[in-house]
Amino acid sequence: MAAQEQETEERRWDWWMVETLRLYNDLHVFELQEPTRVIEWIHDRSICVAGCKPGKKNEILELSLPQKLCTKGNKALCPERDFTVEHGGFSQRPIYDLKHVAGTSLLVSSGPPDTSLQVWRLATDESGAIALVSTFQHETTGGQWSKISVACSPTPRVLHGSMVSSLTIQEIESQKVLFTAGADDREPISELEFLEPCTFSICSVNGRLWLADTRQRPSLIGRSDLPASRGSVGGCHWTMGWAPGRSKAARLSSDGRVLVTDLRDLSKVLSLAELGTPTPAPHSDCLTLNWAPCLQDHLAVSGFDGTVQVYDTGSWSAEPSRPEPTFAHQGHSFGAEPEQEIPLVTRHAWHPWRPRALLSAAGDGSFHVWDWVARDGA
Repeated sequence: MAAQEQETEERRWDWWMVETLRLYNDLHVFELQEPTRVIEWIHDRSICVAGCKPGKKNEILELSLPQKLCTKGNKALCPERDFTVEHGGFSQRPIYDLKHVAGTSLLVSSGPPDTSLQVWRLATDESGAIALVSTFQHETTGGQWSKISVACSPTPRVLHGSMVSSLTIQEIESQKVLFTAGADDREPISELEFLEPCTFSICSVNGRLWLADTRQRPSLIGRSDLPASRGSVGGCHWTMGWAPGRSKAARLSSDGRVLVTDLRDLSKVLSLAELGTPTPAPHSDCLTLNWAPCLQDHLAVSGFDGTVQVYDTGSWSAEPSRPEPTFAHQGHSFGAEPEQEIPLVTRHAWHPWRPRALLSAAGDGSFHVWDWVARDGA
């Protein structure tokens, strides 16, 4: 029986490899030493990944992309090669979130077992290492690990917190506290993001969306609850992602629902969709939604299984729909041993300027970079 299962899996892998010739403009398959839950762009030619296993040292790596993925010219002249490790370092704790402060060499990371943050500095020469600079000790009662967002203006700063009531903005290098939320709401945070230097957004695990302005008191200036007929069901976990230009936000639930909201009027629902994803997502920390930076109205979701699904929201409306994905990357679902579970996609990220290119990582350490072929030559 095991031999038959192995043969079946090999046939599925062979079938998918043949299909790649039709489905992808580019497909690069790599293996990391350890799985990662972060894919953070340093600039448009390198990324950072980091280990996420508790109870051991976890490596932080700055990787340069294969040259073929970085050129806008004749790619046929580029040598085919793997990612290259530019620099590395070690963390004594798992890393669940990692942000690079644009225009600087600073990284900020967070992860269990508590809400503290770690500040790192990227190496500036070939022989250097990614070094731990400082630690933010942020004590909260009942808090887990902190969600983070960073901004570079007017000074490098970090927005962080595990609950709405614990939200704090601090300067990264001096650790000076610039803002505290002063709210009583102890809802756990699933995602937060700077919109401008003085404004940011928060999404709770229960699906509520807040806007905040640090120049005002109270600072929480708007809130969007889930529509009554679309409320939290069975303890669903929600996360969010902002579209380019910050004109709208999409919230994704662990049972596969997407709610798109207008920034100018948080009470206005632009569209509702129920995605064809396995439910519920097995690990809420891996649930990911983000918008394409260079492909209008497109977003990608992962964290449900071994796939990354891309959707075109341009035709979605306020009436609930069940859209089909524009494209589904299934590569992480192939190649596992017959007795093993299909690895879960732990994170994905869009390429900053190639419209249909994404990077994705899975729990087995597989790491893919792929650029799919548009349907009908669009």
